[in-house]
Amino acid sequence: MEGKAIIFSAPSGAGKTTIVHSLLDRIPNLRFSISATTRAKRTTEIDGRDYYFLAIEEFKQKQSNGELLEWEEVYTDTFYGTLRSEVERLWEEGNHVIFDVDVKGGKKLKKILGSKALSIFVKVKGEEVLRDRLKMRNTESEETLSKRINKAAEEMKEEVYFDEVILNDNLDIAIDSAESIVKAFIK
Repeated sequence: MEGKAIIFSAPSGAGKTTIVHSLLDRIPNLRFSISATTRAKRTTEIDGRDYYFLAIEEFKQKQSNGELLEWEEVYTDTFYGTLRSEVERLWEEGNHVIFDVDVKGGKKLKKILGSKALSIFVKVKGEEVLRDRLKMRNTESEETLSKRINKAAEEMKEEVYFDEVILNDNLDIAIDSAESIVKAFIK
């Protein structure tokens, strides 16, 4: 089986991670590509399960060695990237790979992976919905919340660059829609 790539991107708070985790439960041979990041680990996160948490110097070394398929400095000194070895390992095991990445990363991955990849943008009705969802998480300071909202406003304009767009107005409907789209692509 030739592995395919499913790329989910969205502004913070749009629900892409929840949708991705639901698809992992519903679709056999779909495996999560764990991203690398330099951001601080949250108390609920586990290294190697949620992210590969790297020091900035280590991340930059992997970047210069060509070990990252794509990478982005999302905020100053906060890098995220996709390890080439992670994707290759999952494909070699006979799986399709699903990505949960920021909007710039999603666009880069689609460009790199071409027809092997399906890019999906998850959106909500507006900034207020995002603000409410991010506040409910209780993981953001006012400063980081403000940064994420400003960034989200710019990211919402990028949906035109994705193969599919899912409105996450009702989570169950969004998950069902995502499942149909993904299953059709990997067949």
